[in-house]
Amino acid sequence: MTIERIKVTDARFPFGGGMGSDAIHRTPVYSYAVTELATMGATGVGLAFTLGDGNDLVCRAVEHLTRELVGRDIEDVMADFGALQRSLANDEKYRWLGPHKGVVHLALASITNACWDLWAKRRGVPLWRLLLDLSPEQVVATLDLSYLEDALTPAEAIDMVCSQQATRSQRDDVLQRGYPGYDTSVGWFGYDDERLRDNCRRSLDCGFRALKLKVGSAEMERDLRRVEIVREAAGADIRFMVDANQQWSLPRALEFGRRTEHANLFWIEEPTHPDDVFAHQTLARELGAHKIAAGEHVPNRIVFKNYLQAGSLGFCQVDALRVAGVSEFIVVSMLAKKFGVPVAPHVGDMGQLHQHLVLFNHIALGHDALFLEYIPHLQQHFRHPCCVEQGVYRTPQEVGASCDLLSLS
Repeated sequence: MTIERIKVTDARFPFGGGMGSDAIHRTPVYSYAVTELATMGATGVGLAFTLGDGNDLVCRAVEHLTRELVGRDIEDVMADFGALQRSLANDEKYRWLGPHKGVVHLALASITNACWDLWAKRRGVPLWRLLLDLSPEQVVATLDLSYLEDALTPAEAIDMVCSQQATRSQRDDVLQRGYPGYDTSVGWFGYDDERLRDNCRRSLDCGFRALKLKVGSAEMERDLRRVEIVREAAGADIRFMVDANQQWSLPRALEFGRRTEHANLFWIEEPTHPDDVFAHQTLARELGAHKIAAGEHVPNRIVFKNYLQAGSLGFCQVDALRVAGVSEFIVVSMLAKKFGVPVAPHVGDMGQLHQHLVLFNHIALGHDALFLEYIPHLQQHFRHPCCVEQGVYRTPQEVGASCDLLSLS
């Protein structure tokens, strides 16, 4: 499959009524910078997630970075994709705008995800099956491990996959029983208290055993009241997480953590600025490392390495639409495995791509099958929307990475 042409689309999906809102983003427009790699036989589709304004800038970066892909066969591209990704990330004209973060890195996410989708379509299998069928050496050849020599070498990465192969059969039953989900849509920031109560009941009736609430109000008493509402509605046995979306200072986050000890929160997500590794380290020390989750706005493997080395993360929320796509997602998952930290991805893709990646993490890397975030709001826009029944993601069977958008066809 030779890549004959490339199409880049700025796709935006506005909604209102408080849907998708958090302490920082009150009126979000869920948006994708979409890369399409067209061949005679199939089209690879890759997504990077934004909230509207600026999405066009990511698209322009995609157009620049994809030029050298035209005329290349996808099998050749993926045979040494780690080297190609490193070259694109270090593009001398665009690197000054990062490096390895922001607009350019989001563009690389969209490109990388399109390449993986096309490769799976070329092989005629779902992405999770392609990933599981690759040899350890083939997996590592798709990864850029630069700047990680002090934490993860290529030989260690190969050994990590090899060491799990003997026990893979003990974990592949997840393909039949499905991967647990948790419901983020119960507690958007703009929902009033009554809607919050109703959503909790609805989510439990749908089979979810874990729920998330958006916090970060100017008045902490509002957050504390809403924590009580969810805990009372959900009951003591349901896993309950909160997400501040980077709103708090360190003292504010500490105060919230101490005042909610009785609520048995499973984690406190993005409690402060995502670049402040030491603040997260302090929170982990004071509140317990198992309480701290972050990664939605951690831009690359190097910063994740720092978080993990500092003991600042209890849960790694790497998002393949935020870092440099599937390949860097795998790198971060390997780092998290080495440091003993579970991966619970943020889903800028609404779970479409990540439902494949968590299966690889569990079966091939030996990560626990913890749960995967579920956000249903864009399902009608996907050709193959993820199937979640009784709070469980059912294993996708369609060829590719499940990212084809109906509005682009």
